[in-house]
Amino acid sequence: MLTLKKFEEAYEKVQEVIIPTKLMKSDYLSEQTGNQVYLKPENMQLTGAYKIRGAYYKISTLSQEEKEKGLITASAGNHAQGVAYAARANHVPATIVMPTTTPLMKVNRTKALGAEVILKGDVFDEASEYAIELGKKRGMTFVHPFDDLDVATGQGSIAMEIFKELPTVDIILVPIGGGGLATGVSALAKFLNPNIKVIGVEPSGAACMKASLEAGKVTTVENVSTIADGTAVKTPGKKIFPYIQQNIDDIITIDDEELIVAFLDLIENHKMLAENSGLLTVAALKHLKVTGKKVVSIISGGNMDVITLASLVQHGLIVRDRIFTVSVFLPDKPGELTRVSKIIAQSQGNIIRLEHNQFVSINRNSKVELTITMEAFGTEHKEKIIKALKDTGYQPKLQNAKGGVF
Repeated sequence: MLTLKKFEEAYEKVQEVIIPTKLMKSDYLSEQTGNQVYLKPENMQLTGAYKIRGAYYKISTLSQEEKEKGLITASAGNHAQGVAYAARANHVPATIVMPTTTPLMKVNRTKALGAEVILKGDVFDEASEYAIELGKKRGMTFVHPFDDLDVATGQGSIAMEIFKELPTVDIILVPIGGGGLATGVSALAKFLNPNIKVIGVEPSGAACMKASLEAGKVTTVENVSTIADGTAVKTPGKKIFPYIQQNIDDIITIDDEELIVAFLDLIENHKMLAENSGLLTVAALKHLKVTGKKVVSIISGGNMDVITLASLVQHGLIVRDRIFTVSVFLPDKPGELTRVSKIIAQSQGNIIRLEHNQFVSINRNSKVELTITMEAFGTEHKEKIIKALKDTGYQPKLQNAKGGVF
């Protein structure tokens, strides 16, 4: 069972390896939401995520015989690094099975920590099935990333730190994949203050916990599709589910598009890099139906590969109307391109790409198509540029730039 005594023991144990992640007051998010918003930046943790807490505490509870057998686990990345680091600190061999879709950065970092890495399956659940089978064949000790009460107890140390810094916290927002973090944080939070609200946040494309709570039993969702790879889980933990039922007050689901906006909010206003799963609780702030409360958003991790980072920046700018694409038709004669460019320049738009299609019509004197991708300050400025083009006789047509503009 999860007990206050075990949580206190775990809190003391993890202090041996964790980096203190002090709460950060976010004036920007507070103004946006009408609450006092604090960020718990576990993305700054030693392995880039909170997972080192549960892994390290779990290993401390194992017998010498269990350690000597070697450890095996499955992970989309963060638990992998946590187990690899904790295993190395305890001089224990570790094997990690990761989905084939795991970002390369997470794979390489896990290998760098001394673990054997095996890529198997498209999602966590498939990797986990393989890891369990392989562990049985090799006689290894399986360390589940979330459906383990010791692991959940280690993750709960986050709640202890939150209460030490902000005893009067009203709401804690916690990401949910399989449910280990939410189990530990919510159970300890309720021990310390039964009146606190702990709200789980999971991606809409992998809302297995919401489905399970609504069904009253552990439920598997058929398909998982989300950019939040760290929470892309089909089935939540069975051992921890009763604690989720008892201690989680609500579930908020987040669409991928909301994570893009949350990414820009953190990068531009806090110079903070969080992975997509870590952004869930930031996106959830706008879904809260209360004001004037002290809210803590747990930023669970920051392990993001460069390709994903570049994609989020690009799509974020598009969503915010800071980059947009229009096409206009004009006669194919000298000076027309200069005329269009001048209109945009006078409106303070900045052109970043041009495409001149002379073959849109067999009569080039009649029209050619000019497709323009440009920067703007936001929606109001974008509309100003479009109006300027219309006022000078052009009929700009907005293009769907989601396929990429760089």
